[in-house]
Amino acid sequence: MDQQTTERTETTRRRRGPVRRFVRFAFYALLVVGAIFLGGFLYFADVVAALQPPDRPKADAIVVLTGGFQRIDQAVELLKSGAGERLLISGVNPSTSGSQIRRNTQTPRDLFDCCVDIGRQAIDTIGNANETARWARGRGYGRVLVVTNNYHMPRSLLELRRAAPDIEFIAFPVVNSDLKTSNWLSNPMALKTILLEYIKTVAATVRDALGAGRSNGLRADLGGTGT
Repeated sequence: MDQQTTERTETTRRRRGPVRRFVRFAFYALLVVGAIFLGGFLYFADVVAALQPPDRPKADAIVVLTGGFQRIDQAVELLKSGAGERLLISGVNPSTSGSQIRRNTQTPRDLFDCCVDIGRQAIDTIGNANETARWARGRGYGRVLVVTNNYHMPRSLLELRRAAPDIEFIAFPVVNSDLKTSNWLSNPMALKTILLEYIKTVAATVRDALGAGRSNGLRADLGGTGT
């Protein structure tokens, strides 16, 4: 090998050195991030699986975050039992009437008319939190029972406490499937639901930590201020 070839080889090695170090660093960094993500996900799933409703729920009022009539049914039962004096159904589609909700939940008319409020402004969980905060403050409630699915509860409480740190929110999770006894990791739908909710919860946590801006999650045409 002549001197010119040797020099070219050494030059190529010097150029490849930093690239190889960068690729190696990026690979290990991805491994660390992946391990943290996986560990956080498993911890999140464990927290969700351990959520249980209180034995004797009692608060000033109740809010249910829409997402299925099972949640609303549970909230109505709490209202009937006296767990709260009034119920807010947050995030109702504007095209859904109160009479439809009353019929679907088989709520007595007198109870529905006197003690159930329907919120139609919220379009997402942030909107649920802001809608609930306005409602609770407007009526002077200091303790509110929160009814939503167990997997949705951590992010719901995060947004609610951010919107109204002066109000105590008490979790009343609705358990659709028992994550403790079922092999949910082998269930594609359950795995997708928990994973997506975990990602949304992490994003909400990072957003708050960075103080990033966000929309208020309310319909501008129904009294919200928009984005």
